[in-house]
Amino acid sequence: MRIATIKKNGQEMAAIKTEKGYVSINRINGTQDVQFPTDLRILLQSNQFDILKIWYDGDGKDILHELPVEKEYTFAPLYRYPNRIWGIGLNYAAHASDLSEKVPDKYAGSFIKSSTTVIGPGDTIEIPKLSERTTAEAELGVVFGKTCKDVAKENWLDAVAGFTTIIDMTAEDILKLNPRYLTLCKNFDTFFVFGPELVTPDEIDDVMSLNVATVINGEDHATNVVSNMTFPPDDLVSFHSQVMTMQPGDVISTGTPGAVPIADGDVVTCRIDGFELLTNPVRDLKV
Repeated sequence: MRIATIKKNGQEMAAIKTEKGYVSINRINGTQDVQFPTDLRILLQSNQFDILKIWYDGDGKDILHELPVEKEYTFAPLYRYPNRIWGIGLNYAAHASDLSEKVPDKYAGSFIKSSTTVIGPGDTIEIPKLSERTTAEAELGVVFGKTCKDVAKENWLDAVAGFTTIIDMTAEDILKLNPRYLTLCKNFDTFFVFGPELVTPDEIDDVMSLNVATVINGEDHATNVVSNMTFPPDDLVSFHSQVMTMQPGDVISTGTPGAVPIADGDVVTCRIDGFELLTNPVRDLKV
């Protein structure tokens, strides 16, 4: 199942992708004997996502094919206000060399981002007035589907609702002043682009074989394969669930193959095999 949040007539609503387009949860509720939350975050946090997936895998997929698709919409963020966003720094050795940093080897280089950083596909990434060098980084996102603690690596997918595309930002010049500024340099408004689709694990043949690319103005800047991560997704899910109880809707942004400096007027894209492209324009607030 592939599910997005679309914006139509000022209203944001979850919608499931079909061969013909997106069918909103509103329309499903209005035509079927079901009443699913129309906000994807609430759908996850109310434990209704698994029930929706069971419905979809049963008769739902055929039913959706007969329902009208939505027209004249734009994508919104996958959902707003995730409880927690974990970012992972320097998870590809090649990216660590870009920054002349040592690759973390015992634990993942984790940091927390605020939900106020979240924007959606097509929204404008803003380079803050405090930064002279901001970078953008394409990443694979992992979305938790249930409350879990101490997840075993071999059972990691049991905790996962799905995967998504992400563009993360760093005020790199601020970070270079002092490594203790990591939280500061990652949490400016618009510094986390989230969406457009949540792709459930059964839609992906092999997560480890996915190629992740940071693209700037249509040109590939950096690309790498998930299997080259120092801490791959199964390790990240297991490890972070040992640190704290993870909850539905929590997100892990798994790290980038390479960060690209961005400037006013640029267009940044996250490209991952089999996913919808995530593309956003850039505006420098100092211009």
